[in-house]
Amino acid sequence: LASKIIILKPINSWFRKTKTKLDDIFLQSGFFNRLIYLIPLLILYNLEGIFSQYSIIIHRILNSIFVLIILICINVLLSAFGDIYNRSRFSRRIHIKGYLQVVKLILFIMGILGIITILTGQSPVYLLSGIGALTAVLMLVFKDTILSFVATIQINSNDLFKIGDWVDAPQFGADGDVVDIALHTVKIQNWDKTITIIPTHKLIDSSFKNWRGMTDSGGRRIKRAIYIDISTIRFWDEELLRRFQQFDLLQDYLESKLKEVDNSNQTVGANLDQMIKGRRFTNIGTFRAYIKAFLKNHSDIHDEMTFLIRQLPPGEKGLPMEIYVFTNDTDWVRYESIQSDIFDHLMAIVSEF
Repeated sequence: LASKIIILKPINSWFRKTKTKLDDIFLQSGFFNRLIYLIPLLILYNLEGIFSQYSIIIHRILNSIFVLIILICINVLLSAFGDIYNRSRFSRRIHIKGYLQVVKLILFIMGILGIITILTGQSPVYLLSGIGALTAVLMLVFKDTILSFVATIQINSNDLFKIGDWVDAPQFGADGDVVDIALHTVKIQNWDKTITIIPTHKLIDSSFKNWRGMTDSGGRRIKRAIYIDISTIRFWDEELLRRFQQFDLLQDYLESKLKEVDNSNQTVGANLDQMIKGRRFTNIGTFRAYIKAFLKNHSDIHDEMTFLIRQLPPGEKGLPMEIYVFTNDTDWVRYESIQSDIFDHLMAIVSEF
C-alpha cells in the first residue's frame, strides 16, 4: 500500500499530464499496479536471513513469486501492445491478436515449468525429458490451439478476412461483420445484432463468402427480374408508336431502329400489309430499350461495370426481364433504396407498353 502511494500515484499523475495516448494505455492495463509488487518482494529478500533455518524454502518461494510477477507483467505488456497496435492503421490489414495469444501461451508454459523447477530444485532438462514422454497427450490437448494457430497464419498471409469485413458463413448461421479475430475464435456480429462465435480453424476449413471485394470495387450488384405476361406481348401499331414517341428516353432508340427496320424491309421487299411479313417492333423490345435508357441516365448506376438487360427463359410466371447492373454505392441501406426506387418506377410504367 505504501509503495502504491509513494511510487505509483506520482507515476499515474505524470502520465495523465502527457499529451500522448500511448502511456494512458499502459495505465489502463494495470502494468504499473502489478510491477509495484516487486518492491515488497525485494524487501522480503533482504529479510530472508532472519529465518535462516527455512532459508532454502523461503528463497524458492520468493523466486517463484518473482517469476510469477514477471510473467504477469509481460502478459500485461503484450496486451497493452496489442491495444496500441489495434489503434494503428496497420491493424486493418494484419491482425496480431492470435499471435500474441500464442506468445502468451508459450510464456505461460515456460513460466509454469520455471516455477516447478524452482520449487522442486530439479533441472529443467529433467522435467522436459518427462514431458517428452507425454508428447502424444500434449498434442491431443493442444490440437485445437495448433490448428487455430495455423489458421491464423493462413488468414493473415492470404488476407482472407479482417475486422470490419462482411462475411457470410451459412453453415455456421453467420452473416454479418467480423468484430474480433482471436487465436481460437472468430466473432461475427450478424445483421440482427446477435453474435456468432466460430472456431478459427473450422471457419478456414469450411467455405465462406467475403463481401469485401464488392465494397472495394465501389459497385454493388442489382440482379432482379420483372415478369411479363406473355399474352400482353404484341407488335407495334400506329397508336403505340405515337405513345412511344412521347418518351424522351426512347427518342434515340426510335430514330435509329425505325431507319434500320425500314431499310431492312425495303431490301427484302417485305409486304407490310401482312403481319407475318418483314421486321416489326414489339412492345417488349421497346420496354427493354426503355429500361436500358432509363438506367444509363440514372446517376446511381455504375457506368464502368457490367450493364445487362436481358430476357430469361419463360416460365409459369411469365417472361422474366432481368436487370443485371451495379450501383455506385455499396452501403446496404442506400443500395436497397436505389434498387427499390428503380423497380418502383419500372413497375409503374410497364403498363404504358
